[in-house]
Amino acid sequence: MKPSKKQMKALAETNFDLFHPAMPAVMEVSTRLPEIETLPETRPPLPDLPRLYVMFDSLNARYFQGKLPPTEISYSTRMLIAGSFSPNTNEIKIGRKYHEIFPDELEDTLKHEMIHIINRNHDRRFKAIAGKIGASVRARTHPALQGNCKYLYVCLGCGREYPRRKRLRMASCGVCTKGKSFDPRFKLKLLKSSKKR
Repeated sequence: MKPSKKQMKALAETNFDLFHPAMPAVMEVSTRLPEIETLPETRPPLPDLPRLYVMFDSLNARYFQGKLPPTEISYSTRMLIAGSFSPNTNEIKIGRKYHEIFPDELEDTLKHEMIHIINRNHDRRFKAIAGKIGASVRARTHPALQGNCKYLYVCLGCGREYPRRKRLRMASCGVCTKGKSFDPRFKLKLLKSSKKR
């Protein structure tokens, strides 16, 4: 819709008023704006490993009464997720790429993975503990974290898509499936594969 003559006149007068020499207050404000060079160019670096161990000990004392066993902690440059806990090696891995995008979520990720030490699955108990200590159940998404997904699966029940880097064998939709076990009614169907044959 084309603006009317009245709207165009009002717009012209407004623009004129903003830059009119009789408006010294506007000029004063503009001279106080920060220089672009003074803004930080990069984000602060992530904490080093000794600092992560200090965070772990502090969170262990605050939320778990110091009962969690000593656990290995490391950064992973390959992971595109926030973090993971491996019970076989008793190790928490922190996704460096994820936390370079979301640095403020490092403590939240550590709390989430610490819950996995005592509760492996994202079940009702896990969610109750997470709610009690203020930990997120799911990490955020970002286009830079999509990675090179070779497979795209879809749930025929709800239509939710699951991009994966590895081929799934027996997987069902996490939204439609009730409980922890595989449900053949909601088995994920391979929608497309970019793997070369």
